[in-house]
Amino acid sequence: MTSLFPMFLKLEGRQVLVVGAGHVGESKIAALLETGARIRVVSLTATDSVRAWASEGKLQLELRHFTSSDLDQTFLAIVATSSRTLNQRVYGEAQARGVLCNVVDVPDLCDFFYPAVVRRGDLQIAISTSGQSPSLAQKIRHQLEKQFGPGYATWVAELGETRKQVLASDLSRERKLDLLHSLASREALEAALAEEPAVAAKGAGQ
Repeated sequence: MTSLFPMFLKLEGRQVLVVGAGHVGESKIAALLETGARIRVVSLTATDSVRAWASEGKLQLELRHFTSSDLDQTFLAIVATSSRTLNQRVYGEAQARGVLCNVVDVPDLCDFFYPAVVRRGDLQIAISTSGQSPSLAQKIRHQLEKQFGPGYATWVAELGETRKQVLASDLSRERKLDLLHSLASREALEAALAEEPAVAAKGAGQ
């Protein structure tokens, strides 16, 4: 396998198709809900959670067989069914249309992989083994969750606001860069956490 290109993708307003709405499909859909994507789910059955999301207007659910036209106007496709034949069919149709596709747990039928992710507000750390060992990716995620505690969420948000102010200032470019680097230092983090004892107690164990 050639090397993967790591990136964070904006899905807001884009059409995403999910084929399969069992427990595996549910977990993949859950990861999409906060992206702002227009989620369309096609499946013969669906879990209670997926049905509830549909009732709340968070996605479009169609309880029927997949058809090739489901991929029309689709930007991204995720396939989570137990049928190898259907999985291969959807992937083949997606390839023919230039639609990025991921068939869950079948690395050979994936244009991209779901990484294990540590989320601390706007801070996201993604880990991938290119589909070779999701278990290892999850183990590393658990380690990083301990290293990057909840306090990072507040700190990163504050850094974002401060960055806007610094960039809008009349300081020289060199001074701006020096200041931004110093604000992102370990010492700055510890000072920020010290101002919030409750958060520091949870997040300073790194």
